[in-house]
Amino acid sequence: MTDINSRKADHIALASEAKHQAAQGSGFDLLRFEPNPLPQMSLQDIKLDSDFLERPVAAPFLIGAMTGGCNNGELINKHLAEAAQACNIPMAVGSQRAALESGMPQAARRCAPSAILLGNLGATQLQHHGLDLARRAVDAIEANALVIHLNPLQELIQPNGDRDWNGVLEAIQQCAAKLSVPVIVKEVGSGIGPTSAKKLMGAGIRWIEVAGRGGTNWASIELDRNGSEREREVAGPFIDWGMDTVEILHAVHAACPTLRLIGSGGVRNGLDIARCIRLGAEMTALAQPFLAPALISTEAVIEKISVLEEQLRWAMFLTGSERLSDLHLAEINGPASIGL
Repeated sequence: MTDINSRKADHIALASEAKHQAAQGSGFDLLRFEPNPLPQMSLQDIKLDSDFLERPVAAPFLIGAMTGGCNNGELINKHLAEAAQACNIPMAVGSQRAALESGMPQAARRCAPSAILLGNLGATQLQHHGLDLARRAVDAIEANALVIHLNPLQELIQPNGDRDWNGVLEAIQQCAAKLSVPVIVKEVGSGIGPTSAKKLMGAGIRWIEVAGRGGTNWASIELDRNGSEREREVAGPFIDWGMDTVEILHAVHAACPTLRLIGSGGVRNGLDIARCIRLGAEMTALAQPFLAPALISTEAVIEKISVLEEQLRWAMFLTGSERLSDLHLAEINGPASIGL
């Protein structure tokens, strides 16, 4: 097993541990919808269907990027892809770097012949390997879009991580201009704030996944893997670096109202999905809630999707929102710091 393969296997194991889930939460519990005891509709009237990348999807959420590049990761992705196909829910694969470097087959498209699949590469990989790597990632799974993930803190803590980020924005801009599919930029748990969102818009990006603080803490995971006492001491104050998902999603939507947003970072249930939609997201992404089911079977992932859809349906019913467009207007109360 290569160093990358070993790291990916460690990530799967560590992401399942409660200690690597953000202790402070994502801020969703601070948001309260005004209850509507007169919904004036049947639960069966609720419409969850949406559009993503100009295609219809069953509900406004996707299976977020998790893993790839190790044997266990491929089994996980098989279960996720089959469920995505069965439920018409988009899926983002984990980082494709290891598979592309090793020549390992990527079976997601074979398991999900008509689902929306998102490729995934790290921003610094594009900085080093250019547009050719991005095209290979897209071609490997016949991706409908490419996710470029930003993870500077994780790279700082990770042994031998990338510490030269010169030219990253330019590499993203080149991909946005020349790839045959849309480019989505995401963070991995610290968030993309309004300032960076504006820079990305200027580089031609139309979709970002905010990935704020509150979910799986990749800094904590990498710190657990780092055997250097000095580096552990240096990294200590940065374990909770970033902005909560609720705070950053609202701020980016206010600053960049035409930017299309995917809410993520600590989204754990259908009520959180509803909260993201209310704050301006068009889609949401969940990863950690799918990990345990994906280790079991395709059927377990399908059942998890069903539960999330029903929770979202309940949230819409209890706010009197027949359609997602109604949910955008639902009354909600939250911290004064985000203007709700």
